[in-house]
Amino acid sequence: MIFGPVPVDAAEGTILAHSVGLGGRARLRKGRVLDADDIARLKDAGVATVVAAQPEPGDVTENDAAARLAAALVPDAKAAGLTLTEPFTGRVNLLAQGPGVVVLDAEAVEAANRIHPMITVATVPPFQQMQTRGMVATIKIISYAVPGDALAAACDAAASAIRMATPVLQNVRLIVTDTPGGAGLKGVEAIAARVAAFNLTLPEPVVVPHETGALAHALQETTADLVMILTASATSDPHDTAPEAVRAAGGQVERFGMPVDPGNLLFIGAIGETSVIGLPGCARAPALNGADWVLSRLICGVPVSAGDIAGMGVGGLLKEIPSRPQPRAGKRAI
Repeated sequence: MIFGPVPVDAAEGTILAHSVGLGGRARLRKGRVLDADDIARLKDAGVATVVAAQPEPGDVTENDAAARLAAALVPDAKAAGLTLTEPFTGRVNLLAQGPGVVVLDAEAVEAANRIHPMITVATVPPFQQMQTRGMVATIKIISYAVPGDALAAACDAAASAIRMATPVLQNVRLIVTDTPGGAGLKGVEAIAARVAAFNLTLPEPVVVPHETGALAHALQETTADLVMILTASATSDPHDTAPEAVRAAGGQVERFGMPVDPGNLLFIGAIGETSVIGLPGCARAPALNGADWVLSRLICGVPVSAGDIAGMGVGGLLKEIPSRPQPRAGKRAI
């Protein structure tokens, strides 16, 4: 693409790079392909030169380029759970058709972004929870046109790199353990709201004493696809009450503890085909915590392994709260 000042007499068919005033409120907006009438108006306004872009042979204009790259990223929008907006000023947005989590081929997106600096794809983080019409990604062609061979390479690199994982579980259950004077059902509304975000309903929770045997019996009785356990007393060891109850019910605990704060005291496991999440106490509040990352994936059929949780630490410092004594303002750094 050729970019720079062009005499008005030679500007027909070029793309106006900067808006031009024609007197009063009349203006020619940037991005306009100048036609004969525009040239006449520019001359009447005394404009001798405009800054314009001129596509060269093989170039693809911004809207066409954005549309082609979006189609490469999402070749089947319905199957991917995404809606592609119409290209405008070199931009196409990818919007979630419904609730779910974003599944990305991050290496493919990065590869596409390395092809040419005028060809860009920006996304939310992998596994970001989305609601209907939430923006998952935006494709932006920065210049008014890009080389066709660079666009083709970017399309090849980014093929089928973005999709939504949508809810697959049919039912979930919450088991709450209680102690005299304990938290009781505090926080159930926040947990129900998390489930409702995926168009699921949380039944009335099952409440049992904070004892391994009672909790194990409740776990064996459930027929849900996913069981969440909210304990009266924080789970502080892999052999504490709740993890031991999962084992006593015939299940296994895959990982206790996660490098996400708040959310450290979460554990995951399974009893047969039923997934189990031991919720940290912070799940009683609606604020984002590590349990949200695990719950959203499991509801949408995205497996979560011990290794996956270990990998959540980078970016896992979600929020500082007053109960954490360090770091403190005013303390000298060492």
